[in-house]
Amino acid sequence: MTATGPTSTAPDVVDVVALGESMVTFLPSRPGRLADVPSFDRAIGGAESNVACVLAAAGHSTRWAGRVGADGFGDHLVDAIGAWGVDVSLVRRDPDRPTGIYFRTAGDRATDAHEVAYYRAGSAASAMSVHTMDLDALRSARVLHVSGITPALSADCLGLMRELTARRPGRARGPLVSFDVNHRPGLWRDSAKAPEVLLELARGADIVFVGEDEAWGLGGPEAVRAALPEPGLLVVKQGATGATAFHGTEVTSVPALTVDVVAAVGAGDAFAAGFLSATLRGLPVRERLRHGHLMAAAALTVPGDLATPPARDHADRLAALDDAAWGRLRLGPGWTQAGERAHEEARTP
Repeated sequence: MTATGPTSTAPDVVDVVALGESMVTFLPSRPGRLADVPSFDRAIGGAESNVACVLAAAGHSTRWAGRVGADGFGDHLVDAIGAWGVDVSLVRRDPDRPTGIYFRTAGDRATDAHEVAYYRAGSAASAMSVHTMDLDALRSARVLHVSGITPALSADCLGLMRELTARRPGRARGPLVSFDVNHRPGLWRDSAKAPEVLLELARGADIVFVGEDEAWGLGGPEAVRAALPEPGLLVVKQGATGATAFHGTEVTSVPALTVDVVAAVGAGDAFAAGFLSATLRGLPVRERLRHGHLMAAAALTVPGDLATPPARDHADRLAALDDAAWGRLRLGPGWTQAGERAHEEARTP
C-alpha cells in the first residue's frame, strides 16, 4: 500500500469492491450518556466495509478500497477488515492525515437519547479523489458498492463519486454500481444541498438502496420511484414494515421479519449485503429482498455493527418459505448458529 495514490494496474476481478471511509468505533461498556460512560470497547465501523465484510463471510470475493492514516488505528482497521476475508490491497495509507474515529452510546440510533461523537474532520479518507484512488482497480469487480456518506466528506470525495457514477455516451459502463443513499445530514456542510447531490448520484447507479425515512419526505415507495426512475433496481427500505423493490416495470414487496432486537445498528448495511449476495447469485428479486431481511436480522441480534451471516443453505431454506411460514418466523440472538446446528444434526445418521 502506498501513501498517496495509485501505483498499480487493476487487479483480478472480484465479486464486489466497496469504496468508503472506515473508522475505529468505540462502543460503550454500559448504557447512558457519553459523559457518564466510564469505558469503551474498540470495534470497527464503516457502511461500505461492513458490506464487504458480510459478503466475504457469505462466501463472496470482496475488496475494500479506502484511505487510513499511517497510525495504529489505521493498522487496526486494515487488520480487522482483512480478518473477515476482505482483500485490503486497495487501501492507501496517508502519512499526513489521521484515521477517523467515533464514539457512540448504546441506545437505538432512532431515539433522541442516542449520541454520536465523530472525530473524522480532515481524516485520511477525506483525501480520496480521482487522483489518489486507482479508478481501474475500483472498477475491477462485478459490483462496485458505494454510499452517500463518501460525497459528504470533502469536495474531492464528491468529485470521485461523480466520476464513478457518471453515465457517459461511448464509455464502457464497467461494473454494476450499487449506491446506498445513507443520508446523514450531520455530515454535510451544506445540508440543504445534500438531497440534490444524493439524487444526482443515485440517478447514475444501477442498484439503489434508500430508507423511506431518509427519502427527503417524498411520501412512500412510489413517490421515491417517481423521483428516481433511472436505476434498474431501486430498493426502498421501510423499516419494520419491510422493503419494496422496483425492477423495470415490476414492483415486489416483502415484509420484514419479526426480530428480537439486541442493537439496532448495522441492519441497513447487512440488508444491502444480503440483497447483493442474492443478486450476484442471479436469484429473483423476491428472494433478494428476503436475503436482505435475513442478513439484517443477523445484524440486529448481535450488539455490534457486524454479525456472521447464516450459512448459505440455511438462508436459502428460509428464503424459500411460503408467505405464511415467512410471516411466522421470529428470530432472536443465536438464530444463525442454531440453524446451522439443526441442519448438521439432521444430516447426522
